[in-house]
Amino acid sequence: MTDPQVALMMLGLFIVFVFLGFPIAFTLMAMGIGFGYFAYYDEGRMWRAFNRLDETAGDWERFTLWIDGFFNNRIFDLFVNQTFTVMSNEVLTAVPLFLFMGYIVERSNIVDRLFTTLNIASKNIPGSMGVAALITCALFATATGIVGAVVTLMGLLALPAMLKARYDPSFASGIICAGGTLGILIPPSIMLIVYAAATNVSIVRLYAAALLPGLTLVGLYLVYILGRSILQPSAAPRPSKDEVPDMPMGQLLWLIVTSFVPLAFLILAVLGSILFGLATPTEAASIGALGGMFLAVVYRAMSWQRLRESVYLTVRTTAMVCWLFVGSYTFSAVFSYLGGEHLISEFVQSLDLSPLMFLILAQLIIFLLGWPLEWSEIIIIFVPIFLPLLAVFNIDPLFFGILVALNLQTSFLTPPMAMSAYYLKGIAPPEVRLTQIFAGVMPFLFCVLVAMVLMYVFPQIVFYLPEVFYGN
Repeated sequence: MTDPQVALMMLGLFIVFVFLGFPIAFTLMAMGIGFGYFAYYDEGRMWRAFNRLDETAGDWERFTLWIDGFFNNRIFDLFVNQTFTVMSNEVLTAVPLFLFMGYIVERSNIVDRLFTTLNIASKNIPGSMGVAALITCALFATATGIVGAVVTLMGLLALPAMLKARYDPSFASGIICAGGTLGILIPPSIMLIVYAAATNVSIVRLYAAALLPGLTLVGLYLVYILGRSILQPSAAPRPSKDEVPDMPMGQLLWLIVTSFVPLAFLILAVLGSILFGLATPTEAASIGALGGMFLAVVYRAMSWQRLRESVYLTVRTTAMVCWLFVGSYTFSAVFSYLGGEHLISEFVQSLDLSPLMFLILAQLIIFLLGWPLEWSEIIIIFVPIFLPLLAVFNIDPLFFGILVALNLQTSFLTPPMAMSAYYLKGIAPPEVRLTQIFAGVMPFLFCVLVAMVLMYVFPQIVFYLPEVFYGN
């Protein structure tokens, strides 16, 4: 077999192992080292010292030199260098800090106060409870960026309240599932940090570029919620006074000040300091983590148990991301050395695609990959395969990254592997069926596709803020 054929076999075997359920990070490392041993195999270099032994050398000396030669393959040097590169990457330093901020906020009883306040404040709006749930999801998702945590917590908090208010179970489920995925798009998104580390695109420009698309998607969701609530009142009945009591304006303002303002201020302070160049993402994330701890103390939700849980979950998720990077870097280096990237590039160029057709093809592949894989695995493993082709089709990596972030919303919403639906089903009342959740997310999936079309047709939605803040 030629080297490019070996590279394609390497990629095919990796996909097979993923579907068999092997841990992805360790599969990447094992396959990178295994195929890399073949790719960098050089008998003359590896056993140079062993071959120079004279006849008087003892068996033990021969054995130890042979073992040294066996491990003298350059793949081990590559693996160590890639590990050091990942662990010393300053961009990735922000990941554990943002994660810690999210886990602390999740445990600080802010979200239930926020949902209650927004529910009372919006009681006269059609679909008020759905609007309150979506805005709460958006704010909480922005603070944590962890889809499972947002969907689970909001499913425990908002779904029973909406069902009690006679909301259509499918409609209520769709709102929570769609709102829970917003954290991977709206800054300060951990996904965008990972994309920046994988592609060397400026994280600051990515955050600026993602802001308007994120707000556009939230706006489309709100239009759908309000529109369906007006056209089909039975799906979202207006709450009674027993469900949402009247409240004096002064008391309502106090609730807003004590629930909505602190979290919004924390998010705006972190994001604003990054966008206006007052702090690097890592510095802003550290302030965000400290701010999350401060809010937990103020709300009397800080305890040793919750702090320990937050630290543990932060370390576990960070380790997963870092080892995915190590495995991906090793795998992709070997894959490229064997000629795999060049072969894929030649094949795509031979199709004679236009830039628009290439974008649609790439997004379709990422959409399909979103069924069996998490966003982190898609960004770290597969997106770098497309990067060399962006220059060929004159596509800005910044624009491509925002489209990928939008696209990955669908990976959490599309049956049969809609992870948001499964997260919600795990904590939903028994009468809420999985098929109802799937039906509920489909209109929101259409909203995501509309948002992607808007990005294609009006690319200034992506480029406007980066150009305003940082120039061309």
